[in-house]
Amino acid sequence: QVQLVESGGGLVQPGGSLRLSCAASGTIFSINYMGWYRQAPGKERELVAIVTSGGSTNYADSVKGRFTISRESAKTVYLQMDSLKPEDTAVYYCNIKTRLNAVLNAVVYWGKGILVTVSS
Repeated sequence: QVQLVESGGGLVQPGGSLRLSCAASGTIFSINYMGWYRQAPGKERELVAIVTSGGSTNYADSVKGRFTISRESAKTVYLQMDSLKPEDTAVYYCNIKTRLNAVLNAVVYWGKGILVTVSS
């Protein structure tokens, strides 16, 4: 069993900053990656940023230079969002790929999502 707890969403003006947090708990054998996706109304869910167990990162082109993903621990990930733009408005979902034990294949888990609104 895996649970994801997300926090840090809210309303911010353009140019402002927010930090999202996601903490995973439960029975986890190994984590392939932790990251964040986002989805705006009427649009496809898209990758924002991920960090692998080995420490490598990947960002969407639209957020490079503005967002930073980091691992506080093996089961906690942060997304620092700076210079926010109205087009960043979306529901942000924590996402992990993990194995519950050495036998089962890796499975993707999603958080419930938190709303980030960038508006003046």
